[in-house]
Amino acid sequence: MSDGQPMPQTRGVAVELLATVDLGPEIEGMEGFQLRMRMVTIEPGGVFGPVHDHKGRPGTVYVLQGTITDHRDGTTTEYGPGLGWPEDRNTLHWLENRGTVPAVEVSVDVVRAG
Repeated sequence: MSDGQPMPQTRGVAVELLATVDLGPEIEGMEGFQLRMRMVTIEPGGVFGPVHDHKGRPGTVYVLQGTITDHRDGTTTEYGPGLGWPEDRNTLHWLENRGTVPAVEVSVDVVRAG
């Protein structure tokens, strides 16, 4: 997966855990899973990488501020502010902030507890 650019390592990224919910007591068959909400801030020139997938941890993203460039399937898409992108089992991507202001997103996903 490449759009002609190297896939750099994470830099200029801060991740804050906002909340979790243990899904085991809530939904039958979901023992060992949590619903997780995080705020991710990517500074100008920052990268959330390297390329990564979302197999077993589906989610969705809402961009609060700035613009985030999503690199996947050889293409780039810019998001923000507003509804971002889904992250499902077919997602294989990396993110960057090409802008001049910090980009802030809220990410909600299902993850294995612990």
